[in-house]
Amino acid sequence: MSAIRLFSCLTAVVALALGGPAAAQGPIKIGEINSFSGIGAPFTGPYRVAVEMAVEEVNAKGGLLGRKVEVVFRDDKGQPPEAVKHAQELVASEKVALISGTFLSNVGLAVSDWAKQNKTLFVAAEPLTEALTWSKGHDFVFRVRPNTYEQGRMLAEKAAKTKHAKWATIGPNYEYGKRAWETFRDRLKELKPEVQIVGEHWPTLGKLEAGPFVTAILNQNPDALYVSLFGSDWLAFVREAQKRGLFQKMFVVGILLGEPEYIDPLKLEAPEGMLVTGYPWYDLQAPAHKEFVAKFMKRTDKNPVLGSLVGYITYLSIFEAIKKAGSTDTDKLVAAFRGLKVETPIGPVSYRASDGQSTMGAWVGTTKLDAKRGVGVMVNHEYIPGERVLPSDDEAKRLRPAN
Repeated sequence: MSAIRLFSCLTAVVALALGGPAAAQGPIKIGEINSFSGIGAPFTGPYRVAVEMAVEEVNAKGGLLGRKVEVVFRDDKGQPPEAVKHAQELVASEKVALISGTFLSNVGLAVSDWAKQNKTLFVAAEPLTEALTWSKGHDFVFRVRPNTYEQGRMLAEKAAKTKHAKWATIGPNYEYGKRAWETFRDRLKELKPEVQIVGEHWPTLGKLEAGPFVTAILNQNPDALYVSLFGSDWLAFVREAQKRGLFQKMFVVGILLGEPEYIDPLKLEAPEGMLVTGYPWYDLQAPAHKEFVAKFMKRTDKNPVLGSLVGYITYLSIFEAIKKAGSTDTDKLVAAFRGLKVETPIGPVSYRASDGQSTMGAWVGTTKLDAKRGVGVMVNHEYIPGERVLPSDDEAKRLRPAN
């Protein structure tokens, strides 16, 4: 054996000895399933960038448990069967420690059901249906975003203070759209019993032909309209509604519609005076948030959207759980997520042991055109922490099935 080859062998043996089991185990893999194409792309594209940013940061500090972190991305194309297929492959072939992500509520529910059946941890980033952690909740699912119940209550409590009593709604005809309306409507009626519902409109997701819906809403002549459209459906609706003066004829409440991914593409066509939930990144002065914005803009040369923030917080949460667990064992990770506290760019967030729902909140405010920036923005906004509108732990436990 040559001296060079002998030296190489000795070096490898020493490296293995120093690295120990962690070096031999390879990277910690996380399976990320999301709607990277289709209607979710304005959210999920920036989401992925922020995930990659978080992973680079943790790896630059030595990784987790002495191992690098690697994310294996898969596109579910907005289809539940596609997402479940990816979950199976990620666990069986890629040996991921957990599954994260998803965008649409029906996709999130499908992955969650698969995770329950296969005893795999699922950290749901974006799917908003309250069913995910309540009526269809289980021990292996945790959710980052404030759900439809929370955001619906936030908006209803502001809307109930207005004079408007005749309401209509338009939203996508699937889990999220229906839940978003029901929770808003029910809370609004509790606070304002005289409220009447004069119309409900449920276009197919991603296939909105706006003209007939705008005509139908105008013919019903509501005082106010609740909107849970998003993406290309929302853009199409706004452009047709603006032609017909709809926004001047009624008060509009929009869940998600203050998020940059949905208001920025409208530029100066964005409706003013809407009550919305959103993300006024341009106004948030906390040092940790300003640092996050600076890093994201340096990386992309674009402003962050809510997807960026959610992606970053999702992975900060996963990293913190792995550190707390001291392991990638599923049972230990599940135990670590219960009551987990995470420092984020918008302050501390925790995951409730009772239902797996995080306490991340949302901003509620009013839309206004900013001629200088050439887009709509949120003004008079308030950050409402999740814990202010979530049911108590005892109530949440009653909402969940017996596991």
